[in-house]
Amino acid sequence: MKKTVTVNIAGMVFYIDDDAYAVLSDYLSSVRSEFRSMEGGDEIYEDIESRIAELFNEKLKNNRQVISLRDVEEVIGTLGQPGDFSETVSGSYPTGSYSRNKRLYRDPDNRMIAGVCSGLAAYWRVDPSIVRLIFVILAIFGMFGILIYLVLWIILPEAHTVAQKLEMRGEPVNLSNIGAFFRDEFENVKRSFSKNKK
Repeated sequence: MKKTVTVNIAGMVFYIDDDAYAVLSDYLSSVRSEFRSMEGGDEIYEDIESRIAELFNEKLKNNRQVISLRDVEEVIGTLGQPGDFSETVSGSYPTGSYSRNKRLYRDPDNRMIAGVCSGLAAYWRVDPSIVRLIFVILAIFGMFGILIYLVLWIILPEAHTVAQKLEMRGEPVNLSNIGAFFRDEFENVKRSFSKNKK
């Protein structure tokens, strides 16, 4: 008989074995200390917690109720160690590895209307202007382009979280990519703020 603990991760309640809780607690403490000094570190930590909650929910789909030590170790293996982020080259994502969970989303960050074209472009890794041009040509030569756009607008979810935005681009959802994403976002905000200030 094992002792279980109730934990709240990103607003979701999980039952977790006592030994698994100790490993998870140590892991989250090291993640928090890794990102504490970084600008936007709290947001990064919250997004990592959300990703852990998503992965735990996937583990509990087969009528299981308790997170085990093996589940925690698998989640940590998926996300990587906090030191992995420090080794990432500044301003870039690790290259050469694509997530098997590449998914189609609407891209709210680069949208002109609903983000369908920019979401397709991120998924296919092409310039959004090319996808937009294809839809315009299809719309000129018939209502086919407009119909496809409206259907995709309805059925494709919008990428809200960092994990969804990384999945849309085919990037693995791990600590280094989440940290690099936030770092890039803060750099973009600083650049646009300094341009507007001049």
